[in-house]
Amino acid sequence: MGNRLCFSSLHLLLFLLLQLWRTLASQPSSSCQAKCGSLTVKYPLGTGFGCGSPRFNPYVTCSSSSSSSSPDGDHDQLLLTTHTGSYPITAISYATSTLTITPPNMSTCSSMQPSQNLGIDWPSPFQLGPSVFVLLSCPPPTSSSLTVKGLPICDSTYNYLCASIHTCPAVASLGLSLFAPTNTCCVYSPANLDPKGDLDLKALGCASYASVLSLGQYPTDPNKWEYGVALKYNNDVGSLDSFVATNCEVCERSGGACGYGPPRNYFLCVCNNGVNTSTDCYNQMSLSNSVSVITTRRKVLLGWIIALSFLVMEWE
Repeated sequence: MGNRLCFSSLHLLLFLLLQLWRTLASQPSSSCQAKCGSLTVKYPLGTGFGCGSPRFNPYVTCSSSSSSSSPDGDHDQLLLTTHTGSYPITAISYATSTLTITPPNMSTCSSMQPSQNLGIDWPSPFQLGPSVFVLLSCPPPTSSSLTVKGLPICDSTYNYLCASIHTCPAVASLGLSLFAPTNTCCVYSPANLDPKGDLDLKALGCASYASVLSLGQYPTDPNKWEYGVALKYNNDVGSLDSFVATNCEVCERSGGACGYGPPRNYFLCVCNNGVNTSTDCYNQMSLSNSVSVITTRRKVLLGWIIALSFLVMEWE
């Protein structure tokens, strides 16, 4: 009888410790980052769930590096994820609300390969920016064979770009010869997406594409071109966003990262010490000790839970 009571008491104590562990584990933690790799991440962009603006999640996230050689997170990568894949974000201009992505299978002068469709989710706050798409290894003659909704898409005034990029030795990877005729190349500018939100290479019959942001000072030298896909984002949808943006400025100046608290998505300022606040991080430093105490309690409780688990197994 005594053994049964002791056994029940151990189970009850173990249950209570588990409940306390869950409570402490749900305390605020520093999950939002002000940087991802070399990029500064500011509102409305975020590094994960609960960070930045909820309209930008789950499209923009920070992929954490597991490499022990990069404890400072320099090898973390900010990603844009759509229905066609995940694309590294390589540059952000908050002044112009523009970001640049570099699709892994996009062609450049130094590296050409078959490309997959590039797509943007229509519900997302993103749209194509001022990029110039050079479609490669297409069915000739491109001037008449490449159409979207029955309209030709190739701009013959940019034929010199096709002639230039065909001087790149990498064109051999697409089955083209050096200085191949330009009738298999098409400069699509200004580019648009189909009703699915895709640059549908399969439908166009093209093997690959290069997206050019700038020709630089050498328009006929494709080695000097700046490659990437520019995307504009919309950050003006009403007074609520303006209110949050104003609070974010103060939050970010105080060293915090802007976030939101589900399910109502109210504004949060996530501080480096793990404290979440509705204002800023200037007056939150005194709370860092309480966060470290919570972490210590978690470790102690975990030790007790493990020890009691072994003890219960022994009684059984």
